[in-house]
Amino acid sequence: MPGKALLLSAALAVTAAAPMLMAGPAEAASPTAEQAGKPADLGRQTLPPNDGWASAGTGTTGGAAAPASNVHVVTDRAGLVAALASPGPRIIYVKGVIDVDKTCADFAVDGYTLEGYLAAYDPAVWGRDREPSGPMEDARAASAAAQTKYIKLKVPSDTTIVGLPGATIRHINLHVDKADNVIIRNIRFEDAADCFPQWDPTDGDEGNWNSLYDNISVTGSTHVWIDHNTFTDGDNPDSEQPVYFGRPYQVHDGQADITVGSDFVTVSWNKFADHDKTMLIGSTNNPATDRGKLSVTVHHNEFDGNLQRLPRVRFGKVHVYNNYYQVPDAGPFEYALGVGMESQIYAENNYFRLSRSVDPADLLYNWGGTTLTAKGNLLRVGGKEKPIDLVAVYNAKNDPDLGADAGWTPVLHTGIDPAETVRREVSRHAGAGKIR
Repeated sequence: MPGKALLLSAALAVTAAAPMLMAGPAEAASPTAEQAGKPADLGRQTLPPNDGWASAGTGTTGGAAAPASNVHVVTDRAGLVAALASPGPRIIYVKGVIDVDKTCADFAVDGYTLEGYLAAYDPAVWGRDREPSGPMEDARAASAAAQTKYIKLKVPSDTTIVGLPGATIRHINLHVDKADNVIIRNIRFEDAADCFPQWDPTDGDEGNWNSLYDNISVTGSTHVWIDHNTFTDGDNPDSEQPVYFGRPYQVHDGQADITVGSDFVTVSWNKFADHDKTMLIGSTNNPATDRGKLSVTVHHNEFDGNLQRLPRVRFGKVHVYNNYYQVPDAGPFEYALGVGMESQIYAENNYFRLSRSVDPADLLYNWGGTTLTAKGNLLRVGGKEKPIDLVAVYNAKNDPDLGADAGWTPVLHTGIDPAETVRREVSRHAGAGKIR
């Protein structure tokens, strides 16, 4: 088994009884229920008007219009798979912990072992000028395909997936692919780990291990709202992975990646914690797929101990506002905002809380971009707050300079809070279980 043994625990329960037996989810959305002091039904809630790019055009309603026959309560992977394949529009309530009932060893085929893979592609044997090929790489790819088939679940159009109190999805990659009108809310996502990372000695100066799975992947999709979720690697964090061939054994990819020409996405009030590659918006420098798309709003999220991609952007007009960044350690930290090819990031009223060891100039990284608009952002170091001009601080240390005008002004947003209030409000209300 690769690296630390990744045990995928058994699912907790059999699929819940028919949704009609649930404690009144449909009734809870009615004005009568709300007036009676009952909580609103999250499954029927839609994205508010002007709440970021996902509100553009037709807006984002997910499965809110689902008839009672299309409302599902799921408690295990099989139930989730069945609900995703059911007629839409659909509302899927996640109850308890949804996990998979297989281990990495169950996916390994054709004689794959990590020990055999390491022996075959040790740079002392294989070299560093070509990617792995041959029987052991073929076995790794076949094993990865078996895992992908089991853990990567497609989310269709007109779907709302919402967690009931305490809901967790573990070791699963939700894939919103070529879909429109999807809502994912109030779920704790844990450890979508790759059992079979690929070694690429040609990736960068020293080579890298690359993995396949995000917690949520949005590809070629439009009108997606990702809200009030918690993302974590659980008991299998990146920081505890072994080192092979002088590079960290990377078993995780992104937590919420938005790529392949996706458009009109709002990512709001989530907590992202203790992860390396957090949020990628645009995956290649090829403009054919992404130019004119990747319009994304990222607001009121908490990034706590994350290392990079908060987010990293190519091409898109991306409004990044009222987010709370905590960077406790300069050692593993790489950057917060990645300014990539033709990116147009508008970073507004964010709050950056850094340890004394972190250089504020490292909050930006130039991945081939040219401009970024930054206004109203606040820096806290050693208990003291002060405004920070992200572009000016970056340019004082780095060449070439970044321009300070991304060329657009966001209009699709609800109220933008003063940066001074962001730390308190986001830490109190971001993440699963904190919807007001």
